[in-house]
Amino acid sequence: MVVVAQLVERWLVVPEVAGSSPVIHPNVVDLAFQAMNVSSTVTESEIDLSEQSRVAPDVPWATTVWNDPVNLMSYVTHVFRAYFGYPKPEAERLMLRVHEEGRAIVATGPREEMERHTEAMHEYGLWATVTRAPA
Repeated sequence: MVVVAQLVERWLVVPEVAGSSPVIHPNVVDLAFQAMNVSSTVTESEIDLSEQSRVAPDVPWATTVWNDPVNLMSYVTHVFRAYFGYPKPEAERLMLRVHEEGRAIVATGPREEMERHTEAMHEYGLWATVTRAPA
């Protein structure tokens, strides 16, 4: 406890202005690590690199466009070509899937990217959602 009290005395710089609160000294982290004999580096033996502990990349997400009673099929095709850069046959195939099946997955990838695509579809006036991609 004495060591902690001494460290606190070193860490705090009390300003002489009335009503000011104490601020932490810039060398706080260095002093704390020295006092506790804590190493800031991690050795390879401390890291578990087994297959079970690895985190899978965040790619199982999809942008789904839904059928709506407002937008023309030609407009939906135009949006798919303009925003996603699909060739005309692929854009028309996706548009027909939206029209006939009620929805189509137009992109898959990391969640943040799919959220950007969904927001862009909303800006074009299309109904779209982010969902987990089918396995």
